[in-house]
Amino acid sequence: MIALIQRVTHASVVVDGAAVGAIEAGLMVLLCAERNDTEKEADALLAKLLSYRVFGDDAGKMNRSVADVGGALLLVPQFTLAADTRSGTRPSFTPAASPEDGKRLFDYFVARARDKHPAVETGQFGAHMQVSLTNDGPVTFWLQIKAGN
Repeated sequence: MIALIQRVTHASVVVDGAAVGAIEAGLMVLLCAERNDTEKEADALLAKLLSYRVFGDDAGKMNRSVADVGGALLLVPQFTLAADTRSGTRPSFTPAASPEDGKRLFDYFVARARDKHPAVETGQFGAHMQVSLTNDGPVTFWLQIKAGN
């Protein structure tokens, strides 16, 4: 599974003109399931995400996690993170999980995140979304857990 995380001061998702998720300070997470991913990869990625130290401590060093600072999560499904862009001028989405598996794993990830973290908002799987954010830093990281590892 892949997560592109951005430390934000604000982020929101709009579908058909209506806000479906919004947070203030925290992490906006673009989330993608790849072929052969299972709940095992989702659990490992969530554990890493919740403990990943991207927020500053008193000395200004990135030593605090989203859990440490009480930040929110905005989880947004985005299958395009799995794109194979190595050849040509059109991406291939062969590495992405099927829509059925992608939705199942996204829903699982959201449910587990809500069990472990007090402030979780989401985008809408399969919808055309408008995502807005104010990246704080900017701070952006790519987290990936490969299937079977």
